[in-house]
Amino acid sequence: MVRKEYQTKLDELRDDVLYMSEVVAERLRLALDALEQQDGDLGEEVITGDAEVNELYLDLEQDCIDLIALQQPVAGDLRFIAASFKIITDLERIADLATNLGGYAGEAHQELYPDVDIQRIGDATLEMLETAMNAYREETAEACYAVSEMDDEVDELCEAASELVVRDLIQRDQLGSDEDIEGTMRDVSRLLLTIRDLERVGDHGVNIAARSLYMIENNDDLLY
Repeated sequence: MVRKEYQTKLDELRDDVLYMSEVVAERLRLALDALEQQDGDLGEEVITGDAEVNELYLDLEQDCIDLIALQQPVAGDLRFIAASFKIITDLERIADLATNLGGYAGEAHQELYPDVDIQRIGDATLEMLETAMNAYREETAEACYAVSEMDDEVDELCEAASELVVRDLIQRDQLGSDEDIEGTMRDVSRLLLTIRDLERVGDHGVNIAARSLYMIENNDDLLY
């Protein structure tokens, strides 16, 4: 493969990774909408749409393997391909978390804890993902560090939300009948899982930023 064709393959890989990120971000947004609207049908749409993400992941994984095996890239090109390989893995896992959120939507009861702002947490994780992918697209180190800082806010929001739910549960004098207890525990468990999954989305956003920083500057500052 001549150099021009090789460079075209690298450019196509970047474009395809960015396209995958757009699909994943849309799946996450739909999942958040499904939760807010308590819309089980919309949640199911998120779940069924995960097949597209899985196909994109497998295709891009093979592209990365082929470029490494056939071209034996070095230096910056190798870091770019390796970072892309890692990033699509994080994107696929974010999509999996979005399917979890879609699954919670039909049985979610946001009115149980109106002070827990799931949408605010979700919006923050979406912003992290978009900022991390912009760092990858534009090769901007500053954006990578910004994502790491944004993650601190998401962690604080998740911790505060979880603490509010647990404190309320502990302080309740009674829950009523056994049926009421079971229903409340299901709702509480589902809400805590929602918070946990959103926190994990943020963690994957940091991973993407970390890999982008390594790609840009050969800097492992954010890797852990």
